[in-house]
Amino acid sequence: MNCMTTNTFGRHIWGFDNSDAEMKAARAAGWSRADLVWERLLEAGNLCWVEGAKDRATFRFRQADLLARVCFKRTDLRRATSLANLSLVAMQAHQPRRADRHQCAALEIWQAAAAQIQAMEIAPRSRSSLFHLRMEVKHRTTFHDNLRRRFSNFAAETEATLRMLTSPAPSQHRHFARWRGERPNVYDDTRKVMAACLLIIDKE
Repeated sequence: MNCMTTNTFGRHIWGFDNSDAEMKAARAAGWSRADLVWERLLEAGNLCWVEGAKDRATFRFRQADLLARVCFKRTDLRRATSLANLSLVAMQAHQPRRADRHQCAALEIWQAAAAQIQAMEIAPRSRSSLFHLRMEVKHRTTFHDNLRRRFSNFAAETEATLRMLTSPAPSQHRHFARWRGERPNVYDDTRKVMAACLLIIDKE
């Protein structure tokens, strides 16, 4: 499959225009079309799930999984996120073996989380004042170290959730409910990792 090379492909397959202002900004920052489309599919799927439209949600989750398998590396944490949602969908459909299979695959990928967080490329943040911008530049190493520690905490919570996917118990952590508030406003590796950590169904 072609990894999102045309706008027509995006509209026809994924159900929305992939040449809007957000897509242009993401592309200018170095993202592929697949990067943002995957994020949008998972966000749409989670919203449908919250609203009770489970069939529409499942369709979006499967689209996202297909896109991740075709366009992302095997160790990409976002592939684990897609599998996590499919595991929860399978549990909802009373398919425990399929759920177990997806869970095991997700956990195997998540073993790379620590290394990927250490290797993240972190873009400068938008600052409200020149003072804050200068402080970020002056203390960049400290800022990056603190940010990586914060992301490591998110990743640890996600791993705990992945280990509970097939359990009847509710998740101890909220994921999608925090996405809008935690989503970075820049298109860099931090946003990809945050999406991997938070674009997961909140299991009740």
